[in-house]
Parts: sequence; structure tokens; C-alpha cells
Amino acid sequence: MAKTLRLILGDQLNQKHSWFDRLDSDVTYLLMELKQETGYVRHHIQKVVGFFLAMRHFSDWLGENGHQVVYYRLDDQENKQSLSENIKWLIAEHRFERFEYQLPDEYRLDQQLRDLSKELEVDVKAFDAEHFLTERGYLKDFFKGKKTYLMETFYRAMRKQYNILMDGDEPLTGKWNYDHENRNKFKDPLLLVPPKVNYKDVSEIVALLQDMEVETIGKIDEKQFSWPVTRAESLGLITYFCEKLLPYFGVYQDAMYTGDAFLFHSRLSFAMNTKMLSPLEVVEQVEQYWYSHQEEVSIAQVEGFIRQIIGWREYMRGVYWAKMPDYASLNFFDHQRKLPNYYWTGKTKMNCLKHAIGQSLDHSYAHHIQRLMVTGNFALLAGIHPDEVDTWYLGIYIDAIEWVEITNTRGMSQFADGGIVGTKPYVSSANYIDKMSNYCEGCFYKKNLKVGEKACPFNSLYWHFYARNEAQLAKNPRIGMAYRTLAKMKDKEAILKQADYYLDHLDDL
Repeated sequence: MAKTLRLILGDQLNQKHSWFDRLDSDVTYLLMELKQETGYVRHHIQKVVGFFLAMRHFSDWLGENGHQVVYYRLDDQENKQSLSENIKWLIAEHRFERFEYQLPDEYRLDQQLRDLSKELEVDVKAFDAEHFLTERGYLKDFFKGKKTYLMETFYRAMRKQYNILMDGDEPLTGKWNYDHENRNKFKDPLLLVPPKVNYKDVSEIVALLQDMEVETIGKIDEKQFSWPVTRAESLGLITYFCEKLLPYFGVYQDAMYTGDAFLFHSRLSFAMNTKMLSPLEVVEQVEQYWYSHQEEVSIAQVEGFIRQIIGWREYMRGVYWAKMPDYASLNFFDHQRKLPNYYWTGKTKMNCLKHAIGQSLDHSYAHHIQRLMVTGNFALLAGIHPDEVDTWYLGIYIDAIEWVEITNTRGMSQFADGGIVGTKPYVSSANYIDKMSNYCEGCFYKKNLKVGEKACPFNSLYWHFYARNEAQLAKNPRIGMAYRTLAKMKDKEAILKQADYYLDHLDDL
């Protein structure tokens, strides 16, 4: 084999990749900590630390298994802080005859490596990352000729293809979806169990980021970093999820509760998005656990979890590759406002936003309903520019990589794609937030008021959103009721005036 340099990106930490099935003295693996990657948005400090630590462990694993590795730490003198420049220098300096890489999952890196490949004077080959259940172009072909990509149709196809919760060609119990059973408000603290953690001292990496002047957001306990950074830790998290959290996952998956940041969510997304775990092995292990524990775990809990992985996760990645790069500039409502300052501080009188944002700053984590129906909902109602929303979500969450972030925010959350992902905007007044959480208790604003000094901003902004976007939305069959209600409102003008005031004073709410 020709002397070969193989690149491994920070989200390609897949020990099961076929690259590692055999040892070859002519192959050198390259991993790099780069300012290029810490600086394209301002990331949560736990996100940067998590990626660096997981990469270092993966590099150690390669070396322990006999592979040759070059690892650039952020402060290495030879590190040019550019993926392309480091690769070109290494190839020239060490006379590599071949360059290989796994297909990136972000468009910007895919383009960078394509451009680099044209510059290099050695043979170049790209390989599949061997992680996802579908190829990049699968979803585009699956929905060929369709304006809207219906996730449920795709999800059922995945269930059939991989024989997950199936009885022949039919779903077990005859039902595909238990979503209606998974919408309960959490009320029983006695059910809570502590999250599984393996604390790690990351003070050396934190000091490195400070020395290298890497700008970050959020908080970190550098003596008790708790995210999984090895495959072994990640596998342990699956087992813990099955044994301790799965029995109540589905029924409370949409619940929000001030007393616990994680409830029954697995927190496996970082392990999967860095490819320490594959989606199929996670799904199969959860499915097999359920088969042997049906008395303690109902199928609704399992189906809800599996749908998030082989449904939403796989689907969102398909949308990304079907619609990029144009998707990144879609702005269906032409929203132009900047993100309010409390998205960076958590300091707001709105209890729901204070908790959802504060939790995100503390843990680099919030579950899907907190992202969709609190922070995302408010940003949409307030008319925030999708670029602002994308930047915040991409930076603040440890599991946020553009392929999964932008399709969820610009698509499902902000409806900036005009309906490719969702059939209607996901907006609500205070009523939904109160229904699914205890956030409204003790809030400065009153959940039942639409006008007045203490009127919940969600209430008037909700109707203002529909009023100002009537031309785009009135013909949508899923939201006709909203316009019929708006037309009959006796206090419509007062509500819209209240919303105008809030929009003019967003940073003060």
C-alpha cells in the first residue's frame, strides 16, 4: 500500500469503522484540535472540552491498538490551526503518497476537503463514515418529486428495512406510533433517578482554551465533567438508560420540570453524534432490552425513543444533504430581529426561558421540547432572524453539529424552510408551556393574561405572529382554526398592540 495519511474528524470517532480492521505500517491517522473548528461559531465550553477529550481518548485507543497516529493539540507549534494547511504540510514533510478521509457530515467541511483534494498532488479517496442507516442521497431519492418530506413515511420505511419493532411487514401490536401517549406533564419527583456520570478532571483542557484565547459560552465544572468521552462510557450509558430511565422515557419525553434538567432522557446524542456509538446498535440494544422486560417497560416508551433515532435523526440528516447549501439561507417569513441578550445570559423575567436557557448554559443540554417549544417557539414568535437562531443553537449544545442542528432549527423550529420539514409552524401561547411544565409557577408574568404589564409575552406574540403572517399561512389547512379565532377576537387590537410593545422591548422582558 502507498504511504497514506488518513484524516479523522472530531465527529468521526467510530472504533467499528472498517479502516481499523487491520494494521498497516504505511497508514498514519491524523486528528487535530483546530482554531478553525473552535471559532466558526462561539461554542459552549463543555462542547469544546467534550470534543477535545473524546478525540484524545480515540487517538490513545488507536495507538494502543498498534496504529500510527499524528495528533495535533491546540497549542502544538506545528499546528497551523487550519485543516487544509496542516494536511498539505504533513503530506509534503513526510512524503505521503496518498490522502484518504471519511465523508464529513457538515457541508462546509465537505466543501473544504473537496477543494483541498483538487490542490493535492497525491491520490485522494473519500470513504463512507459507516455510521448512518442511510446514504447521503437516500432521502432525496425517497421523496423525489415531493415538496414536503413527511417524516412518518420515512420512519416506517426504516422500521421495515431494519426489522425494528416489526411483526413481518406490520408493526408490533398493529400501531406504528404512540405519540399520543407520550405527552404527560411531570408531577412525581419520587420517580426521578440521578443521571449516570463518570466524572473527569478537565482543568488542563480548560486552561489550554484560556491560554489559546478560545472564546466560549456557558459554564463548566472542570473537576466534574460528566459527558461520555469514550466508547466504553457511552455503552455504559445505554445500559443505564434501559435499566433506570426507559420505563418512563416515552410518557414524559415532552415534559419540562424545574427540579431536574434531564428527567428520563438518555443524553446519548453526544456519543452518537461523535460516532462513538452507532444509531443501530443503540436502537437494537433498547429493543432487545424491551423484549425481555415487557412487564416493566411498555412499548410506548421504546417506540418513542426509537422514533427519535431512526426517524428524526436519520430524517434530518437526509434533509440536510438534500437541500444544502441553499437551506442555510432560507427565511420564509423574512424575519430580521436580533436574538435578545438573555439567550446568552439566562437573565429574563420569563420563567420558562430563564430555566431552558439557564439549563443550556449550565449543562450544554436541553431536550427537544425545551428547544422547540420554549427557546425556539419564542424566537419564532419574536421574528428573530434564522441566522441568529442557528448560531445560538449550533454553539450552545454539545450535540449540535450542523447536519442535525440547522434542519431542526431553521426547519422544524423556525419554519424558515416554508414547510419542507414541518407541515405547520410550531408555535404556542403560554397554555402549551403550562400544560407540559411547571415553568409558569412563580413567574413574573401571568400565564392567563394577554394584555397588561404582567401579561405573558407568549400570549400576545402568538396572535401577532399569525396576524402579521396571514398571507403566508392563511391557506394552511392545519391552522385555519387560528385565523377563525383571530377574526372573532373582540380584544384583537389591544393584544396586537401589547405584542408590538414587547417586540420593541425584547431585551427587557
